[in-house]
Amino acid sequence: MGYANLPSSVHPGVVTGQAMLDLLNHAKENGYAIPAVNCVSSSGINACLEAARKNDSPVIIQLSAGGSQFYGGKSLDNKNYAAAVSGAVSAAFHVRTMAELYGVPVILHTDHCAKKLLPWVDGLLAASERYHAKHGEPLFSSHMIDLSEEPIPENIEICKDYLSRFSKIGMLLEMELGITGGEEDGVNNEDVPLEDLYSKPEEIFQVYEALTPISDMFTVAAAFGNVHGVYKPGNVKLEPKILGRAQTYISEKLGDKAPADKKPVSFVFHGGSGSDVSDIQEAIGYGVIKMNIDTDTQWAYWDGIRNFETKNHDYLQGQIGNPDGADKPNKKYYDPRVCLRAAETSTVARLNQCFADLKCTNILGGAAEGSALGPRLGGLPV
Repeated sequence: MGYANLPSSVHPGVVTGQAMLDLLNHAKENGYAIPAVNCVSSSGINACLEAARKNDSPVIIQLSAGGSQFYGGKSLDNKNYAAAVSGAVSAAFHVRTMAELYGVPVILHTDHCAKKLLPWVDGLLAASERYHAKHGEPLFSSHMIDLSEEPIPENIEICKDYLSRFSKIGMLLEMELGITGGEEDGVNNEDVPLEDLYSKPEEIFQVYEALTPISDMFTVAAAFGNVHGVYKPGNVKLEPKILGRAQTYISEKLGDKAPADKKPVSFVFHGGSGSDVSDIQEAIGYGVIKMNIDTDTQWAYWDGIRNFETKNHDYLQGQIGNPDGADKPNKKYYDPRVCLRAAETSTVARLNQCFADLKCTNILGGAAEGSALGPRLGGLPV
């Protein structure tokens, strides 16, 4: 059960291995990027799935280490990242349970993993290896290893080791070169030197040359002025042409072995809040196939709750008593489902804009309906 406009390997639900590569290559070939949304709850995940279905498009659902810990429960002891591992695995099973029913393809990813967080990804990789042994595919589609603060040789060597393990079970590696400025999930790069915000073509080629012999299942989050957080439009000085120069440089190095489109690298766009749409779409033209979204959807989720409270303020001051009468109950207003649904609706609306900005609409050619009997083999832990 596939889609009219996508390669036959791409199916509803979580995609891994060749199906995932086929989807990402389709994005590059057709000039769109897939929104990659950070989630911290099942409610947020459902909003992403709903937005993907509304836009007839694929989506990437991703979790950070902190978001994974929150998903598992902040009261849990996170020694050795146990809560973060369990939280991410729980979220993965939720996505696998629901994504096929929404009828959209989903890449299940984890976000920035600095050197100190490698035990977290190690735990998730072990979970995927166990899942693969039973179902023939990994639990997760991909993981990001972010060693951009380490020396480039160390960054590359560690990524080579992980890519070797990932590729054996059909998982993709996302690696980072250069540093994304700003602050995200407890990682603060607000004061890094300006030159560290821009990757060099020679460095990107180093990565390509080192990883390609192992597997083609990798993407590169190169720095071209990206900044985490939210800023007024125009305050983020992106230089998308850095990506174009890198593609040209590497294609020249490859000579006759360069792909026909002269875009040998699949790039990832981090820190896009506050970016001009023209810069975003220029970057897509240079081979960006994934763009991370977090800050804007965090606000949208909160804004939905804020507007709900403002609209219904007088009905939320007690269990009994409102403008309609002192004995009137307010249960239908303070039921958590009501305000959470308002948050989801607001998030979907914001994501609609993201899908449009990334030219990721009407991609599937009609969403395939999920099976009422449940997901295919491998969709569930049982």
